[in-house]
Amino acid sequence: MGRMSEKVIINCLPLTDRERQAFSSATAGTGVEQHFVGNPLQRGTMSWQASVPAELRDAATAVIGNIPPADCAQLPHLEWLQTWSAGVDRYVAPGVLGELVQVTNATGAYGQTVSEHLFAMMWALMRNLPMYARQQTEHRWHDLGRALTPNGANVLIIGTGDIGSHFATLCKAVGAHTIGVRRDASRPADGIDEMHDFSELDQLLPDADVIALAVPAAPDTTHLIDGRRLTMLKSTAILLNAGRGNAIEPRALARALAEDQLHGAGLDVTEPEPLPADSPLWDEPHCLITPHVAGGNHLAVTEDRIVAIALGNVRRYAHGEALTNRRR
Repeated sequence: MGRMSEKVIINCLPLTDRERQAFSSATAGTGVEQHFVGNPLQRGTMSWQASVPAELRDAATAVIGNIPPADCAQLPHLEWLQTWSAGVDRYVAPGVLGELVQVTNATGAYGQTVSEHLFAMMWALMRNLPMYARQQTEHRWHDLGRALTPNGANVLIIGTGDIGSHFATLCKAVGAHTIGVRRDASRPADGIDEMHDFSELDQLLPDADVIALAVPAAPDTTHLIDGRRLTMLKSTAILLNAGRGNAIEPRALARALAEDQLHGAGLDVTEPEPLPADSPLWDEPHCLITPHVAGGNHLAVTEDRIVAIALGNVRRYAHGEALTNRRR
C-alpha cells in the first residue's frame, strides 16, 4: 500500500474512549495520522499484546507498544518506538532496529508498584512472616523470637532511579536512613539522605541493615552481589532485588542463607527466570520469592501512567519536539 502521510503513528495501547480522544487531540492539526489498533479489553489484564497490522507496516513511522522485536524489520519507515515497559533491552539489541530509530520507554510508570512490593517484602522479612506462614501450613504455634524494624535502619539502595527513589521515600517515612548508590553520585534523588558511587559499595555494605537492588542489566551489575560481598553483610541484614535477577549470584546467596550469613532475602527477580524447580532458594525459609510480579499492570495507576507518558510523547512527536524517556 502507498504511504499515507509523512508521519503515521500506530497506537497499540488498550485505551478507553476518553484516552483515545486525548491522543487524537494531541495530533490534531499537525498532519500526523494516528491509527488505534489496541484492544480495550486488555485493560486491567497482567500483560498487553501489540502488533502492527500488515496493511499499516509500510506506512508506520512510529509505534506505541511492545511489538515483537522480530516485527521491527517489517517496518521500513520506522523512526520512533515507544514501549509500555521500562526495559528496552530487546529493542536496542544489535540488528533489531535501524540506527536512527529513537526508542523511548515508560520509566516513571513503575516506581510506585515496584517500590511498594519491595517495601512489603522488607517488612515481611523483618517480622519473620514467611517463616510464620510456613508454620501455619504445618499447624505449628511457635514464637520465632526477635524481629526487626525499619525505624532507625540504614537502608542501602543500589540504583536510585524511579524505583529506587520511590522505595527510599517509603523507607524514610517509617524512620529509616537512606543511602543511595549510583554511577554519578553528584546527582541527587528524592528520598535519598546521602549519595555515593559504586566505588564505595564495599565500604557501605557492612553497615547496611537493608540492601535493595534496583539496577538495570549491564555488564558491571552482573553478580554485583556475589559470594565475597555477601560475607560483608551483617547477620541481621535483609537483601532485596527487584531490578535484574543477575545482579545477585544465586548459588552464593543460597549458601549464605543456609549458613545464616544474613537475616533474609526477598527476590522478585532471579537468575534465571523462571527460577529452576531444583534451586535451593525455593526451600530456604529465610527467602521470600515472587515470580517477577512487582511491576507489570498489577496496579491500575501503573496503566494510567503508561498512557500519560505515551500521550506526552505523541504530542511532542506530532509537533516536532524532543521526546522524553529516550533510551536511544
